[in-house]
Amino acid sequence: MTEKFWETKALEEMTRKEWESLCDGCGLCCLKKVEDEDSGELFFTDIACRLLDTSTCRCTNYARRMAYVKDCLQLSADEPEAFRWLPMTCAYRRLSEDLDLPEWHPLLTGDPESVHKAGISVRDKVTSETVTDEWTVLTRFS
Repeated sequence: MTEKFWETKALEEMTRKEWESLCDGCGLCCLKKVEDEDSGELFFTDIACRLLDTSTCRCTNYARRMAYVKDCLQLSADEPEAFRWLPMTCAYRRLSEDLDLPEWHPLLTGDPESVHKAGISVRDKVTSETVTDEWTVLTRFS
């Protein structure tokens, strides 16, 4: 992979491998979200998609997730409006807004665990929707 490709390429110019490597594995995009109808503010809940492995923060069926989860986000550089549903820590959102990757991002550290060590991920902090339908708002992230 080209070194620091994210600094020289626009999102729409990235190869599939480069695009996928932007994901830091935090799992935040897989949390159920609540939007305030009046203000448009977005909030995380502590409930994760049924396909998220809450220990690894990875989708258990990434290739076919869209067939099983109707509201799963299919990110595309052609549809940047979807990035608003992502947290400000997310590389896709940050790059689309001309911001740098966070210092703990695995592309910078070379360590896929760096997102977890930094306390950014949802690892072991959330519950799968298969276990409960009770939720708590964790924070806003618009």
